[in-house]
Amino acid sequence: MKFFSLLAVSLLLTCTIAAQESDEVWRGPDGGTRYRVEGIKVLPVTGKPFSGRSTTEWTRNLEDGSVVTTHLYAMVARDSQGQIYRERRSFVPANTEEQSKLKAILLFDPVAHTRTICAVALRRCTVTGYYAPTSFTPLPAGPFDNGTRFLTRESLGSDTVDGVNVIGTRETISINAGVVGNSQPLVTTRDFWYSPDLQINLSVTRKDPREGTQAIRVVDLSRSEPDPAMFKVPAGFVVQDLRRGSTTAEN
Repeated sequence: MKFFSLLAVSLLLTCTIAAQESDEVWRGPDGGTRYRVEGIKVLPVTGKPFSGRSTTEWTRNLEDGSVVTTHLYAMVARDSQGQIYRERRSFVPANTEEQSKLKAILLFDPVAHTRTICAVALRRCTVTGYYAPTSFTPLPAGPFDNGTRFLTRESLGSDTVDGVNVIGTRETISINAGVVGNSQPLVTTRDFWYSPDLQINLSVTRKDPREGTQAIRVVDLSRSEPDPAMFKVPAGFVVQDLRRGSTTAEN
């Protein structure tokens, strides 16, 4: 009887140890993959104030045939001095009631030459230098990048967005095989609807087989002067000026 009792205990211990070993996690940490889709680009142009919501709808076709569509909205504004307010928000599933989460507030001041990025979760801002141009010159049509890419450009005519006159342009870029690890040539297109008056694109549609389709629009557009409070650091945030190593708290 003692022998069978010892055998039973031994088998129980063996099973317990095997179960414990099977539950062990054998791997290191994984950094994962993160995407950030840039919205409408705004230059610090003076005398052309506006505000609105920059909306982005991102559609990706997966290998199994399924489609993933996410979207976000983020406030954007520029005052008469050229100061810029932007929000960085998270993507959420399209066709749901889920709201984009505010992750960061970005303030650009061309007078003080400061870029302030405020992390909302940390309630902390960092200040660095800011020296952005006030104008933009598109790349000329034709070959570029040592002839490995080719740009063509065509007119899409004119239209209006929220009562603002816009000019449409389509740019197509052909990328030779092997340039980005691609086995076949790649073709990407971008449609721009540009307001010469505001000097911003009010609509951009990017189509890239690697990234899907990104449709970006500025909606609820206002030509009035934005609230000056938008361009100030939110109360209660700690500010670290990386230009001189100082830290302060906003009241």
